[in-house]
Amino acid sequence: MPQWKQYSGIWTSTQQAQALAAGTWTGIVFNELYMWGSNGDGELGLGDTVTRLVPTQVTGNEWQKIVGAGRNTTFFGIKTDGTLWSWGSNSYGVLGLGDTIRRSSPVQVGALTNWSNVSMDTNHSLAIKTDGTLWVLGGDNDKGEHGLNDTTQRSSPVQIGSDTNWYKFDAGYQFSLATKTDGTIWSWGDNSATANKLGQNDTILRSSPTQIGSLTNWDSVSASERVGLAVKTDGTIWTWGNQNFGRLANNVSANLWVSSPIQIGALTTWAVPEVASEGSYAIKTDGTLWAWGSGANGRLGNGSSANKSSPIQVTAATTWSKIASGPSTAIALKTDGTLWSWGFGSDGRLGNGLTADESTPGQIGSDTDWQEVGCCSAGGGAIQNRTT
Repeated sequence: MPQWKQYSGIWTSTQQAQALAAGTWTGIVFNELYMWGSNGDGELGLGDTVTRLVPTQVTGNEWQKIVGAGRNTTFFGIKTDGTLWSWGSNSYGVLGLGDTIRRSSPVQVGALTNWSNVSMDTNHSLAIKTDGTLWVLGGDNDKGEHGLNDTTQRSSPVQIGSDTNWYKFDAGYQFSLATKTDGTIWSWGDNSATANKLGQNDTILRSSPTQIGSLTNWDSVSASERVGLAVKTDGTIWTWGNQNFGRLANNVSANLWVSSPIQIGALTTWAVPEVASEGSYAIKTDGTLWAWGSGANGRLGNGSSANKSSPIQVTAATTWSKIASGPSTAIALKTDGTLWSWGFGSDGRLGNGLTADESTPGQIGSDTDWQEVGCCSAGGGAIQNRTT
């Protein structure tokens, strides 16, 4: 039997074509990447710096993952063959390409084919491989956010330690968070008295991963400019950092800091955390979407611009599945494959053909085959799964 017929993972376009020709498969799946928004640094990956108000396709049809850089104008993508790609602003060498030259089209990071996920915020980028190893791709390292026990700036991938059980992770502004498969949670980077980002109940900077507490039931994490957010395996959600604008959902909106994880409410149905610079989002196991923090530009999606210091539901829908956010914009998917956005609309950031802010979710187009989303300060991206 030909080797390709024994393949049991995600098929590349070549393997799909072989199966189609042999009559053992009825169609070819195209994983197409579409981008929209401001494009001053080439962050849309379209080979130019022209703003797009609606989703515009990027070259290639094997995209599996798209990740935006939060407050930066950078994107990373992973293809179905496990290769890692980057484009946009390249401050401090965050693209992992060995230099600081910005790119307006996707460029492959190295030659490896075992990347599984990637994350970036303003100044540094991280990625994980299928073997459970964690890597810093590049960026500034002034606060030890690379996790390599130094403050050396890098522009090429370097492994963080030797552990092979890293699970979920996120890069925030000058700090990083990660969990391992054993349920422990770790942090490193900036932890000054006006930050308290590491959740370690102190103000000591860490330049290598340090465990937060001793619990072994942590699952997923999200990091932003001033806040850490995490969900445990029991479905509870926890947060720490700066509570201005109600960021910590503890009914406090003063410009104060919390230095160790505190629980948000008492519910045990939280599943997907997503923290932005001024607010946060989370999806529950029932498919509802919730938000809190700054409401400027309608970023909370509740039809208002008021700040909220406790979670509020974003529409009555119960089919939300994924969400990505920039400083003032949110992009989300529903289980029916539809794509939605709200918040700051300048330069087409919402992908709806307009430039106005929107305070409630609005659907982008009418397609029902979207599967992944990413967002940065300039705009967004989404992957469409299309079969022909």
